[in-house]
Amino acid sequence: MRASDAGSSLPSHTGVSSENAAFDRRLDWARSYLDAGDAGAGEGMLEDLVGEAPGFSAAWFVLGESRERTGARDGAIQAYRQVVVLDPFDPLGAGACLARLGAQAVSGALSPAFVRALFDQYAPRFDASLRGRLAYRGPELLAAAVSEVRESVGNAAGGGRAFDRVLDLGCGTGLCAPLFAPLARQMVGVDLAPCMIAEAARLGLYSALHAGDMHAFLAGEADASADLILMADAACYLGELGPVLAQVGRVLRPAGYLAFTAETHPGMGMILTPGLRYAHSADLLAASVAAAGLSLCHLAPAWARQEYGVPVPGLVAVARGVSAIAP
Repeated sequence: MRASDAGSSLPSHTGVSSENAAFDRRLDWARSYLDAGDAGAGEGMLEDLVGEAPGFSAAWFVLGESRERTGARDGAIQAYRQVVVLDPFDPLGAGACLARLGAQAVSGALSPAFVRALFDQYAPRFDASLRGRLAYRGPELLAAAVSEVRESVGNAAGGGRAFDRVLDLGCGTGLCAPLFAPLARQMVGVDLAPCMIAEAARLGLYSALHAGDMHAFLAGEADASADLILMADAACYLGELGPVLAQVGRVLRPAGYLAFTAETHPGMGMILTPGLRYAHSADLLAASVAAAGLSLCHLAPAWARQEYGVPVPGLVAVARGVSAIAP
């Protein structure tokens, strides 16, 4: 999912109240001009509003959006920075906007609070949007890649359960579960957004579900306790993959598999796309996997989703522990 798939570029300011009904109504009015494509019409209203309510972070954020759309880059940066000052947890995603404008480092631009708020809002319509408008096929790519690698090393399942314990990191609403739960004795889902976890629970396919940060979850897992770890459409929200992959390398059994999808770009390193998702170069992904002590078995171009009917460049990867027999 791109941040823009949730209906606007960022989580709605709804719920971020000034504790003053009149101020909240004025923000809604100013926002309506922005949504109608007339950013300039509401900018004066917003400037008056933040003058009267300087602690109203949502008003500062919408002012930043308004200034950005009218080409006032420096003014937009000033407004977004004020949002972060008022709330360092940044659930509105001002840090991502600053990174997009070149005013903040790309790494760490997507705060956990922003990602959580985005997906909690998106959860009720996530599957319909992702599978329909975006033609999402990440789980199918992972299933095919894992099957191909397992066949190449001679341990493809001939029946029964192929995996003892599967971890689905960034499980969302559980789109991987129908493909992988029948192959697993135990399948555990982890997602930052509680509302996404609630949707996944409706499937009845997971042995357990955890709402929280995947790195923190992995840190609490025993060494060599999983034989398949999935990350479908999760790398694009992580940015720096090293910390999570290091934990994956510890938790994964030597003969186990890590399978993940990622968005990519033709340059080097990592970028933040206009849709506020991270894209990683193939070289960076390969280096990150190796640094985690994993052996990359499969890395191939594959689009997991479309944007406006055009496939988004991506990669599908499968890795194993270094002590596993390489294919």
